[in-house]
Amino acid sequence: MTPDRCPCLSGLPFDECCGPVHRGERVAATAEALMRSRYSAFAVGDVGWLLASWHPSTRPAHLDLDDEVVWRRLDILATHAGGPFDDAGEVEFAAYWRTPSTGDRGRLHEVSRFARTEGAWQYVDGDLKP
Repeated sequence: MTPDRCPCLSGLPFDECCGPVHRGERVAATAEALMRSRYSAFAVGDVGWLLASWHPSTRPAHLDLDDEVVWRRLDILATHAGGPFDDAGEVEFAAYWRTPSTGDRGRLHEVSRFARTEGAWQYVDGDLKP
């Protein structure tokens, strides 16, 4: 089941925002748009999109998501390059999660690196921040 509102908090419905990117109906135009689509993939449990949007040089063989984690909010803190005419870019973000069964909450703060390969942005890697 997909949400009505896009988890990336764009304010648009999922089927008008990250949904078409997940389904391959359009490509993310910027590194930030890809970052938002990847966050939404974590929120809706779309492992296939997470792996497909990962650069082959750093992509893991498989990815296991924790079904207990609920992703609550994405804040884009900064971007560097990653625009429609760039081949590389960085997006700094904070993503907030909680685990309802235990009451645990947390924040993932990362500077992610992206590369455009054959016209499509891909996640390369990232540095976690405190």
